[in-house]
Amino acid sequence: MDLFQKAYDFTDAEAARQSGLYPYFHALETCQDTEVVMDGKRIIMLGSNNYMGLTSDPRTIAAAHSALDQYGTGCSGSRFLNGTLKLHEQLEDELADFFHKDGAVTFSTGFQTNLGIISAIVGRHDYIINDNENHASIIDGSKLSYAKNTLKYAHSDMDDLERVLSRLPLDAGKLIITDGVFSMSGDLCKLPEIVDLARKYNARIMVDDAHGVGMVGDCGRGTANHFGLEDEVDIIMTTFSKSLASLGGCIVSNKQVVDFVRHKSRPFIFSASIPPANAAAALCALNILKTEPQRQKALIDIANYMRAKLHEANIPIVDGTTAIIPVFTYDMTRTFVITKMLFENGVYVNPVIPPAVPEEQCMLRTSYTATHTKDQMDRAVAAFKKVFAEV
Repeated sequence: MDLFQKAYDFTDAEAARQSGLYPYFHALETCQDTEVVMDGKRIIMLGSNNYMGLTSDPRTIAAAHSALDQYGTGCSGSRFLNGTLKLHEQLEDELADFFHKDGAVTFSTGFQTNLGIISAIVGRHDYIINDNENHASIIDGSKLSYAKNTLKYAHSDMDDLERVLSRLPLDAGKLIITDGVFSMSGDLCKLPEIVDLARKYNARIMVDDAHGVGMVGDCGRGTANHFGLEDEVDIIMTTFSKSLASLGGCIVSNKQVVDFVRHKSRPFIFSASIPPANAAAALCALNILKTEPQRQKALIDIANYMRAKLHEANIPIVDGTTAIIPVFTYDMTRTFVITKMLFENGVYVNPVIPPAVPEEQCMLRTSYTATHTKDQMDRAVAAFKKVFAEV
């Protein structure tokens, strides 16, 4: 068979385009904000991970401009060789301090961060135990490792996690990996129970807090801080593309683990380092998180306001406490229809379909920003009511 035959046989996207229901690749014509211009239309943005509202903050923009002037547009090499800036080291020091760990290392993207840490730290005779709803980057990082076996437990099911752990050799290397705040459902992991089981079965814990940082914990320090378990979590990972208004990612851990990763992680060693403007923007956003805790409160307040309004409108949602509110649409075609109609009524949402969710559990992933207003939420709810009534 021709190598390209699989591409020639792929017709799903074109069929959706022909039907007028294709929901992807809308081009932004303005900066990422609570309202944006897409395809020439001004709409309320309910699909962004710009949780703190800092992508358009004058301070993060100014920090990026200043780094461009000082360092230029790129680093022209990997961190391992010629691509380390003083700015990278400053960012890592600040991240380690923020998460109350003694070491940090940055990667060029969040996805690459999970590839880099998991593939480096998990060896041939070790085991990975993943929550069934972990992010795709964790799944791919697990595949890239030499782990003897990668196992899964049912989402946030501690009985199932114990069943998996109890069948593994007590003296084997074991890494339990979980999202802190799950990206699709918006629920928090059961970290206290995970810690108890890790102690019982001699396992290490890694928390992917891409969505938790900014959203939960003291000054947005994330899930481990939220539960008072920073000392019990061995590795914390986060991204810069959400609350930190930039691009990149990091892990924080003890400095021996961090130093090992610096010298053994192929995605770290063989990738160019974070561009100066991105590093400076992330550092600025991190400092804003530390000094403006009211942003975190504003984020949760506006999400709770929207959650209550959706309940009043009888829109079927997944309840929770974070700034991610999934709206059930069930069927894939219905999901695309509702997404299109909401867009036409001035609201952008993200459609979530298999394999990201099981069949017949399609949803709209809505997410909120600290700078959203109640007026914007009222207008968005009015659009939801109108579209769901019509559908």
